[in-house]
Amino acid sequence: MTSDGPAPQAAVVGAGPAGLMAAERLAAAGCAVTVYDRMPSPARKFLLAGRGGLNLTHSEPIDRLLARYGETTPALERAVRAFPPEALTAWCEGLGVETFVGTSGRVFPKSLKASPLLRAWLRRLSAAGVRIELRRRWTGFDGDGGLTFETPEGAYVVRPDAAVLALGGASWPRLGADGGWVAPLEAAGVEIAPLKPANCGFVVPWSAQVRERFAGAPIKRAAMTFEGVTRRGEAIVTSDGIEGGLVYALSARLRDAIARDGEARPTLDLRPDLSVEALAAKLAAPRGGRSLSTHLRKAAGLAPVAVALLREAGAPPSDPVSLARAIKAAPLRLIAPTGLERAISTAGGVRFSALDDAFMLKERPGVFVAGEMLDWEAPTGGYLLQATFSTAVAAADGAAAWAWRTRGRPSSSERV
Repeated sequence: MTSDGPAPQAAVVGAGPAGLMAAERLAAAGCAVTVYDRMPSPARKFLLAGRGGLNLTHSEPIDRLLARYGETTPALERAVRAFPPEALTAWCEGLGVETFVGTSGRVFPKSLKASPLLRAWLRRLSAAGVRIELRRRWTGFDGDGGLTFETPEGAYVVRPDAAVLALGGASWPRLGADGGWVAPLEAAGVEIAPLKPANCGFVVPWSAQVRERFAGAPIKRAAMTFEGVTRRGEAIVTSDGIEGGLVYALSARLRDAIARDGEARPTLDLRPDLSVEALAAKLAAPRGGRSLSTHLRKAAGLAPVAVALLREAGAPPSDPVSLARAIKAAPLRLIAPTGLERAISTAGGVRFSALDDAFMLKERPGVFVAGEMLDWEAPTGGYLLQATFSTAVAAADGAAAWAWRTRGRPSSSERV
């Protein structure tokens, strides 16, 4: 794509995984790239994700993976197929970071950490001539379409040949993604779907006993069912509700039901590995002088927290069959999602109808959008980072093509 003459100037706003990937692609296409971020260091949320092992992507067949994106699959499909899990894994290994596929099909770096990958990545970007300017908060556009920033040294404007916005969603705002981009884009006429928590926990009006005795207790080998959909996994009781992978897997349905009906009432199967009949047979064993809690622990294998959750619905039934049914369908009452500041990811964002096929804003030619700023959501399991990287590649390739086509118009940085 390169030719004689000066390289086009490209700006990337946001130094998370989407922004850094966009910067790498733009530099590889021959652009002079500067990344701007409001935080004192890059990729802070990416590093936090690494504490959980850094689930990069998933190894399942591409059609099954694409289905994880639900209604937004058609909008994401081209980007994900162009930069699929195999490409993401190869890119990671190209940085010298080996990967492995876990028993669940999820793909991780062998170190189970983000920091070695990020260090290698930043070295590659530096070698490619990418500049990263920190403590630069993007505030919108000036009257001529330039990108405006607030910095400790004062406000200034950047006028690149092309720009990629990769500012993330609004979860974990202390790490940099605070949704502050919504107002400037709405002011520019860009249609934004309201930001909502995704892969989040939920508020449950627990009894005092559960709040005081079981906050922090894990719920293991359980299944949750809501609206005919069942997922297995683990969860954690919190002082004000429930969170964890089991809940995250159904969080979109639960969140939308609460918005519609004021509450959601899933059921919790506390022994999903046993049928009602098999469980009832165990419960029919002579109880002797044992308390019900002890009997449930010894005969049914229920942990104390599971017994407490069973009692939340009232006194458990006495006959073995009814008790087994209650254990396999303990009701929960969820009254609100936890806030965006505690969510794993964000739903909502720039609507795909506001973009062209190259992820460029129709209202702002030359400005492209990638990553969690876009209006999509997915469960945990590698799907979040996969779409983040794939859309970054697509947006950057579109931005590079635009920058080379429009090279020669004035581009500059100036103090306001």
